[in-house]
Amino acid sequence: MSTRLTAGDPAPDFTAPTDSGTFTLSHLRGKNVIVYFYPAAMTPGCTTQACDFRDSLSALKSAGYEVVGVSKDTPAKLAKFREAEGLNFTLVSDPELVVQNLYGAWGEKSMYGKTVEGSLRSTVVVDVDGRVSLAQYNVKATGHVAKLRRDLGSD
Repeated sequence: MSTRLTAGDPAPDFTAPTDSGTFTLSHLRGKNVIVYFYPAAMTPGCTTQACDFRDSLSALKSAGYEVVGVSKDTPAKLAKFREAEGLNFTLVSDPELVVQNLYGAWGEKSMYGKTVEGSLRSTVVVDVDGRVSLAQYNVKATGHVAKLRRDLGSD
């Protein structure tokens, strides 16, 4: 199981493919970045969460936040997800689980009464200096973005 981040930790920098190119976290230094991890594109919970971020993006950007979603999906699947749901933020492909392990977003979880290894629905907010300002693990898909906005004072 990977180590979870806490407020004050340096946010691990990463470069990874997206559905339209490459993303490097440190290229957004000077901005607040919400990095959220989800198990799989085009599943009900992940779609709900992604659409909540999509619908809240204007308010989050007005409050000074960028949004980046990370999953183990391929860039091609992310492109289909973006198109199907009209997503308006960066989607990062992490099939080797490098980013998820760096951020503590991969590990044991319970699914249908069984313990399995998988993506832990998590959100890490990185501040303008590249440090973790908020880390939330095992969040719920439904209602998470609204709660996050309240936590960040951007609702």
